[in-house]
Amino acid sequence: MGLAVVVAVSDASGRPIAVHCMDGAYHGSFDVAVNKTYTSTAFQMSTAKLSRLCQPGQDLYGLQFSNNGKVMILGGGEPLMVGKTMIGALGVSGGSAQEDSDLAAYGASALKEVIKCL
Repeated sequence: MGLAVVVAVSDASGRPIAVHCMDGAYHGSFDVAVNKTYTSTAFQMSTAKLSRLCQPGQDLYGLQFSNNGKVMILGGGEPLMVGKTMIGALGVSGGSAQEDSDLAAYGASALKEVIKCL
């Protein structure tokens, strides 16, 4: 993709456990990536899905203004699951919402493949 992104990983409570900033990534992407992990764990869904539910006229419109601004409704946050148990979340920021979503979904999928091998 040729993007410079920030990738964050959190535990199941949304606390960051690892953050990697690629050379050239936007400084603002750090907090956005971390907050995408918080959002995915807090609401147990991808930030892309939550984004659709938070649009004007939808049931959760306005939710993005809660939690002291930590709720991100931009694509790029994915819950990390082992079976039906959430073990954490992955947040990506630095590209478009779709690019961030694609990268986060790829990362979550790769983790599932690794876990299957254990």
